[in-house]
Amino acid sequence: MKQSERDGDHIKMERQRWIHVVLLCVGAILCLSLGLSVADAKKHKKTQQGVSQKAEAGKAKSKHASARRKGSLAKAKAAALAKAKAGTRRKRSSPSTTAATAGPPSPPARDLFGTQKAPSPLAARAIGSYVRGCLAGGQALPVDGPAWQAMRLSRNRNWGHPKLVTFVEKLASDSQKIDHWPGLLVGDMAQPMGGPMTSGHASHQIGLDADIWLKPMPPKILTPEERESLSADTVVADDQVSVKPDVWQPGHVQLLKRASSYPEVARIFVHPAIKKALCQAAGTDRHWLSKIRPWWGHNYHFHVRLTCPAGVSGCDDQPAAASDDGCGKELDSWLKRMKTPVIQKVPPVQRAPITMAQLPAECSKLVGYQPPPPVPMGPPLPERKSGAQTAGQPAAPPAETQPVKTKGKS
Repeated sequence: MKQSERDGDHIKMERQRWIHVVLLCVGAILCLSLGLSVADAKKHKKTQQGVSQKAEAGKAKSKHASARRKGSLAKAKAAALAKAKAGTRRKRSSPSTTAATAGPPSPPARDLFGTQKAPSPLAARAIGSYVRGCLAGGQALPVDGPAWQAMRLSRNRNWGHPKLVTFVEKLASDSQKIDHWPGLLVGDMAQPMGGPMTSGHASHQIGLDADIWLKPMPPKILTPEERESLSADTVVADDQVSVKPDVWQPGHVQLLKRASSYPEVARIFVHPAIKKALCQAAGTDRHWLSKIRPWWGHNYHFHVRLTCPAGVSGCDDQPAAASDDGCGKELDSWLKRMKTPVIQKVPPVQRAPITMAQLPAECSKLVGYQPPPPVPMGPPLPERKSGAQTAGQPAAPPAETQPVKTKGKS
């Protein structure tokens, strides 16, 4: 073989060897890159798992803390309730120098005063308040007068303090002679001894309240049957915020102005629509409007309330009327209520009747009611020293070291 051929073969083998080396290097580099990528992927996955585990652990820790707080609040409420109950028990079981007593419940006052047919033979006196009281020495308004007639005689409520009887007779006479009103139809005043009534009124108890119908007195004397059946027509329109133009008349305005003008009158209650009509008709002379105030009902009559007789103790007087005419915000508020439909509760809420124990003691004497003596229930409980330490309980820290609990604003 020639030398040139041998050199060509040698070069060719060297070239193949270098190609092989290069291929091996490229393969090694590719393998190394692939290995790093896999490691990075595993490391990233591990990191994400760690973050997720930490988040879950944080949520669990937060839930646990919230549960602990709720548990603490529940325990605190339970402890406060237990403490309050314990305090109530201690108050109920406080030591007494006499035996524990209890008596039968006091009867409803209306059951006793509603059956009285005649007044008490005593000097006239209004006892207590307009809504919790009674009347001594009551006087009857005559059934018929020159300018009035008493209505609903079967109720036996044409009684009152002599001051009230005198006022009704004077109002009837003055309104007829001066204002040309036909005459008064007088509704409920008080029972012979005052006190709570069996129906119809919360006040009228001390003989200083009277209901005067807005219906003019007819020209004839009514029979007893007519006085029971004659309708007391309303002057208020169906919208409850205005008066009926075919019923309401200037004479009504003058009658109410006349009633308000007497100094012994403390208040006159009328329907809000009537108060509105008076405000509109008053003109510039408005001082008399201050005593006339709106109240529920009173759509067919007005309710006159007198002040307590001068120099008599034991009568709770009506507060003085406000100085304004009552035709502003107060009236607007009432008219707004009239426009709002009343939702009747089913069953209707029944108020507990006033008992004899809730009236002044003198009222019991009027009707001859003697409260039964209290019944002993047992011996007095042993005295418990406030500073004694209960066995098994640690002593309370001094007052100055005890934490002060403040009540948060609601």
